[in-house]
Amino acid sequence: MNWLFPSSSAWADQIQSRLLKLSAVFLVLNALVLTLSPAVRYHSWQAEYRWQHWLGVLIWLASFSLVHRLVMQALPERDPFLLPLAALLTGWGLLSIWRLSTENGLRQSLWMVFSLLILVLGLRAKNLLGVLKRYKYIWLISGILISALTFIFGTYPGGEGPRLWLGCCGLYFQPSEPLKLLLIIYLAAYLADKILVNPNFLQLLLPTFLLVGAALGILLIQRDLGTASLFLLLYFTIIFLASGRIEVLAVGAVSLLAAGITGYAAFDVIRLRVEAWLNPWLDPSGRSYQIVQSLIAISSGQILGRGAGIGYPGFVPIAHSDFIFSSIGEEYGLAGTLALLAILALWISRGFRVAVMASNRYKRFLAAGSAAYIGLQSIFIIGGNIRLLPLTGVTLPFVSYGGSSLVTSYFTLLLLMLISVRSETPPAPLQNTRPYLITGGMLFISLLSAGMVNGWWSVIRSNDLMGRFDNPRRSAVSQVVLRGAILDRNNQPIVISTGKPGDYTRHNLYPPLSLVTGYTSIVYGQTGLEASLDPYLRGLQGSPTSTVWSSQFLYGQPPPGLDVRLSIDLKLQTLADSLLGNYTGAIVIINAQSGEVLAMASHPYFDSNQIHENMGEWLQSDRGYLLNRATQASYPPGTALGAFILTDYLAGQPLPDSPPELSIRFNNQNWNCAVTPSDPLSWGEVISSGCPGPILELGKQLGAERLAGMYEDLGLTQSPSLRLPVAKSVSTNDLTDTLKIALGQDAITISPLQMVLASASLSREGGRPAPFLALAVSTPQQGWVILPNDATAPALPVVGIPQALQLLENPALPVWESTASAFSGEGRVAWYTGGTMPDWKGTPISLVVTLENQNPVAAMEIGHSLFKTILRPK
Repeated sequence: MNWLFPSSSAWADQIQSRLLKLSAVFLVLNALVLTLSPAVRYHSWQAEYRWQHWLGVLIWLASFSLVHRLVMQALPERDPFLLPLAALLTGWGLLSIWRLSTENGLRQSLWMVFSLLILVLGLRAKNLLGVLKRYKYIWLISGILISALTFIFGTYPGGEGPRLWLGCCGLYFQPSEPLKLLLIIYLAAYLADKILVNPNFLQLLLPTFLLVGAALGILLIQRDLGTASLFLLLYFTIIFLASGRIEVLAVGAVSLLAAGITGYAAFDVIRLRVEAWLNPWLDPSGRSYQIVQSLIAISSGQILGRGAGIGYPGFVPIAHSDFIFSSIGEEYGLAGTLALLAILALWISRGFRVAVMASNRYKRFLAAGSAAYIGLQSIFIIGGNIRLLPLTGVTLPFVSYGGSSLVTSYFTLLLLMLISVRSETPPAPLQNTRPYLITGGMLFISLLSAGMVNGWWSVIRSNDLMGRFDNPRRSAVSQVVLRGAILDRNNQPIVISTGKPGDYTRHNLYPPLSLVTGYTSIVYGQTGLEASLDPYLRGLQGSPTSTVWSSQFLYGQPPPGLDVRLSIDLKLQTLADSLLGNYTGAIVIINAQSGEVLAMASHPYFDSNQIHENMGEWLQSDRGYLLNRATQASYPPGTALGAFILTDYLAGQPLPDSPPELSIRFNNQNWNCAVTPSDPLSWGEVISSGCPGPILELGKQLGAERLAGMYEDLGLTQSPSLRLPVAKSVSTNDLTDTLKIALGQDAITISPLQMVLASASLSREGGRPAPFLALAVSTPQQGWVILPNDATAPALPVVGIPQALQLLENPALPVWESTASAFSGEGRVAWYTGGTMPDWKGTPISLVVTLENQNPVAAMEIGHSLFKTILRPK
């Protein structure tokens, strides 16, 4: 056990020297990895290497070499662990900051030199601890007054933000940082000479209430709520250490809870942070953006990390300061963050050991308070990064960017080193060790909890978070590693990547299909097939496991992406888009037998090649450029249900001799046939012309219950399974009114995709196909591999289909068809549905045309043009 209790200056010098050398080796090796990281990222030795951070490394090496020698001379029998641990934390943070920003790295290096200069001057100062004790009131009051100056002269280094800093011209100082340490000094000095007996407990603490209350008031007015919470915790912690009264912790917990509730009710910033903490997934691109991106960064690191310089920590806002823990987590993984937590735990344990061995009560309280300060602030910021606690905005001591924080941390180190010096005076009596054991134990349990929660995100939830659409790393890596192409069914390219490693650009060769293919963007995430097929396009699925593992391990990247073949026929797609033209609506064409989507047009559409230039305009427009009307829009089907009602009716009974009145009165409006039926008025003619009267009559004969069953059989009560976002299905609660069910109105709405799948059940004489867009993926070992697809589901009764198709057949084409209309708000929707007859020898086709606020004749003409081209190709 001698290594825990150094007994000679030579031993202390040796331990400190060895630990600093190990820290230097760690730093130099990581600096070397960071230098070579571009070669790893781009898989080429011709990359542009990183060199700037070596200036910070050299400054660190020179500074700590000098400080090491000066410390050996000034404090021969100090604790030999404190300085190396602080040096390691500072070096690690310094390297991370240089990696994120050269300018901030240089600033932090200079702040480190200034902090070490203060430490050296403090070593040479005579009776520094005594001076701090003697003028305790002056120090704390001065700190409060300087903090109050921010009300008048306060500024924010970043431009717009909380005015918590003093300074100008690039040099800024945050008074609230040293104010925490001044509180510890004041309380340690004040309580050292007091005996906190029961009768005079509150009376003795009265002066502390006044000064601490004034400091808290300033922090609350400044809305520096993280520091205010930390201030409150430090106050009650030191009171507990001095008094040993467990009720102090209870009062502290209640006070902190009350302050939190009050702050939640009074301050928007607290309310937003608490809500973002409780449910960050509710608004991941808004108020919860920081914490969601922090969690994604940590999950991206997994167990061993991406490697220094290989990750994308810059995607997390303020990654060099408030979120430096998540930056380290991404590039060093769970192993790195656990090592960081272990270093902090060891530093805190050395601080409490110094407190226990202190020669008087003042030094004991000061050492314990200093150790608790580093521990609590570390837990606050780490807990905020991993969603263990709400975000507080404080810094990670010794690690985060920030001159005020670094200076305060090193002054804390100075105090502990001075107190740790062995003297001839034996340790002050400590009759009750329980407060120190409880406080230290709570800090260690908190750090352990942070490690466990961090493991939850980086291991258990890693795949879920990395697969999120708003993870910009998925798009960023596509600039470095070639992403797979998206091809049509004839292997014609639709979306490809062009350029060279590090500069790959995604290019859509057929922009009208952007609502289907989607986009992949660092700024806007991923949508469409780019999102749903991302594992294949990035090579994570379909590639050999060994290839995926080796790429992740060696480069922190996925392997080259795989090409995916779609069911889309570009020639047919081009025809559909040209016919849809300037209409607002959708066209869906499928293989009625297999469910393969041959064309899916939606207008208006966006161009995925121009999202960064025009996304703002598209989002503000009321034309719905980003809405895939084929799958996401819901329209009342209206009289388009006529073909299905006719089929269901014929399955159980013959039709009446002649159809009833063609038009009806609906919602105080005349509802006429969608197109004028030809004479003679047969049942087939009036149904295919979308006449509401006959359709309603058949619906009444079937009844609400049977009609609801028909909706289920047609798949209208469930959303289709497709690799694209789809609209919600009809709720069974809305299928109670016969009139509304038969005429497909009010809350009853379906998408064009649902309609075309239902229509396919007629062309294939029963059975509803499952839709699919992705046919196959080109794998390295097996070539083109067919992707799985859902099975066919039952649909309409087969017995009624042949007679219904005879009635609905177009005399000029081998197709059945129906033109329909529906009321939609103040406008109308035009439908055209149709499909090939069962005896058609070619590919069975089913198609739907949906137009908003247009004459149904236009929809019918588009449908006829499509069928003529499909069935009679040149």
